[in-house]
Amino acid sequence: MKNSILFSLLICAALISMQSMAANLEVKITEDKPYTVVNHGDELVKVQRIQNTSNTIDGAFTKTSRPCPPFCVNPLNIEEGVATVAELEVIKFMETSMHNGNGIIIDARTPSWHNKGTIPGSVNIPFTIFEMSADDPELVEVLERLGAKQRDDVSVVMRSLEKVGLFGGKEKTDTWDFSDARQLLLWCNGPWCGQSPRAIRALISLGYPAEKLYYYRGGMQMWQSLGLSIVMPSDMSTYASK
Repeated sequence: MKNSILFSLLICAALISMQSMAANLEVKITEDKPYTVVNHGDELVKVQRIQNTSNTIDGAFTKTSRPCPPFCVNPLNIEEGVATVAELEVIKFMETSMHNGNGIIIDARTPSWHNKGTIPGSVNIPFTIFEMSADDPELVEVLERLGAKQRDDVSVVMRSLEKVGLFGGKEKTDTWDFSDARQLLLWCNGPWCGQSPRAIRALISLGYPAEKLYYYRGGMQMWQSLGLSIVMPSDMSTYASK
């Protein structure tokens, strides 16, 4: 109990300190939003833009051209029912669905990319896991972590009723019940990256409701181009203050 109260007091103190600094920010997210705060694991991270107006992108994201295939430009809408979002919608998702425990932001890239830096609040679940065999224990564990429930011995009559839309059947398959599954916002390296689209398509093939999936098409390419905070998984540090 004491630890919980202490943690709450520390969060309040951090927020007050951040608010006092907000007035001094020259580069805000929007005119009315200087920054936001998100939980990344056990850490509280401030998401803001880099304040150095001379800052430029370096490293892998300076490249404009990669061989296609596999690095082809993705369409705006990759699957019917899946909403494509941009940076402000990602931040809103952090402040609402993720904050309330109803949503998860998924860095669908391979671990080697994730370890170079990720969007605060993201959980790294590589797209390759979602493409595993439907009965693979690792995939089953991940789906359960996302709120899906395995189904046992569903009667033929019940499945027939579900398939016509009764008893919440649109969110159920023969083997999975996605009624309580969380909203997922998936991203990867940008419009030329196929990792999060592959993850989304694999989830849909498993029966995950498209309406619970969001695609951040801009990914790390656009996130960095706007100078937004990035967390290094190794030490939870950010470099939004370059």
